[in-house]
Amino acid sequence: LMVWLRRTTHYLFIVVVAVNSTLLTINAGDYIFYTDWAWTSFVVFSTSQSTMLAVGAIYYMLFTGVPGTATYYATIMTIYTWVAKGAWFALGYPYDFVTTPVWIPSAMLLDLTYWATRRNKHAAIIIGGTLIGLSLPMFNMINLLLVRDPLEVAFKYPRPTLPPYMTPIEPQVGKFYNSPVALGSGAGAVLTVPIAALGAKLNTWTYRWMAA
Repeated sequence: LMVWLRRTTHYLFIVVVAVNSTLLTINAGDYIFYTDWAWTSFVVFSTSQSTMLAVGAIYYMLFTGVPGTATYYATIMTIYTWVAKGAWFALGYPYDFVTTPVWIPSAMLLDLTYWATRRNKHAAIIIGGTLIGLSLPMFNMINLLLVRDPLEVAFKYPRPTLPPYMTPIEPQVGKFYNSPVALGSGAGAVLTVPIAALGAKLNTWTYRWMAA
């Protein structure tokens, strides 16, 4: 019974995190449509995706103890998101409406860290977490570069999320916008490590709850 409970809880966690990552992507992944705020949105998007990937991937990887599981998990997230992207496309929205994050290479770096450090959990948290935070914004910039004429698409399908008094009349330009990849990587490298530690801790809590 305990083995069955443990496995059920494990799969429930995976489904919950993977589905939430899809929902998060649909909400944060259309940063192009914030037009004047695109760079800021890109930074927020990259950080949210780095942390979401880290918490689920490290939980899943440490649960199985097998390097490669994080990549498998990222693949699940990617498939879910592409299905959601397809649903929006079927509703008549442009193909670029939801930007599917490039999770898989970052998850591969986590797997590689875990394998190279001979399955050292703490190395996976610190080194793997940092690598996810650093790499994800770089991989996601590929997404932005591949979008067909983002400004045209953005003005055609605007996102009325900002109240009128906050909407900039002219595009906002400043230090914050100079390098969204550098800013996203910097913020991601710092934030992803504690979130990866949380993912590892979830493992311990899950076992303790089932053993009680």
